[in-house]
Order: sequence, then C-alpha cells, then structure tokens
Amino acid sequence: MADVRLTTSSFLVLGIIDELGEASAYDVKVQAARTVAPFWSVPHAQVYAQCDRLLEAGLLEQVRQESGRNRRVLALTEHGRTALREWLGDPEFEPVEARERGILKLWFGARPRVLAPVQLDEHRRTLRSYAELAEEVGELLAPGQREALEFGIRYEQMMVDFWTWVRGREELRGPAEDS
Repeated sequence: MADVRLTTSSFLVLGIIDELGEASAYDVKVQAARTVAPFWSVPHAQVYAQCDRLLEAGLLEQVRQESGRNRRVLALTEHGRTALREWLGDPEFEPVEARERGILKLWFGARPRVLAPVQLDEHRRTLRSYAELAEEVGELLAPGQREALEFGIRYEQMMVDFWTWVRGREELRGPAEDS
C-alpha cells in the first residue's frame, strides 16, 4: 500500500464511491456532474487519475463486473472508509478561493456597464435553477445535501446583490466616457 497525500478531490472520489457502493471512474465523473459540480468542480481527467492513485494507495479496491462490458468497478476498502470518516469528522477551516471571472475582469479594468448586466442575468438564472431544484427535491436530499444546495442558493443571491450594487454604482457615475 503506497502512502499518498489525499486532496479534496481524493475525498470527492471516495465520497461518491461510498455513496454509490461501487462505481467506475466514469460513474464517479457522471455523479459529480449531477451533484457537487455547482460548488466543487473537478476535471474529468482528474477523476480518472484520482481513482488510479486511490487504488494504488489501497483506499479503493478493483472488482471486474461479470455482466455487461466487464468494466473496472471500484469500491472503498476499510482503509478508504476510515480515511473518508476521518476527513468528514475534521472541522478544519480552509479559506475559499472565489475564482469568479467577472470579478477578475473588474479588477483589471473591464467596464461595469458592459459586465454587470450579463453577470446579473447569469447569476439570476442559476439562482432560479437552484431554487427550483430545492422546491422539487429538497425534501428528498440527505442531511448535508440540502445544506449544500442552500449554500448555492445563498451564494447566487449574494452574487445577484453584488452585481446589482456594481450596476447601481455605475449608474450613479453617469454616462460612460469611452477613451
């Protein structure tokens, strides 16, 4: 069993496989896109790489499915379950990196008059989709999943409020002076 440094992406893979019972790397990728992608994206190639790393480290075991295409299916080992439980129980705080492209553009001089309407429309659209999801399946979500969805709703509302504020400041400045 290799000693491997576990990252948040490692735990994302372990958590999804634990949730599904057993899964191929493709299943993990699909489930991540369906569930956690709005607040934690992971590139597809990274999912496959993580599966290989976790398998090598003894946190996952490989089983070949007897029916179908004989594809590689992964399941957590006891070591993997222990690592996941310890991570879930660790209250450590790690600061968030917002990575909002619109904010970076503002910083480097993009015109708020051009940027704000598009940002507002997109954040409002995402907020509506999260609110609809909460309405449709909110009661069916497991503990923690509803709170994660609520995070998405509150984040999008904060972004709508922010871009509304940016647009309002721009309107107070008056007509744009193009150079």
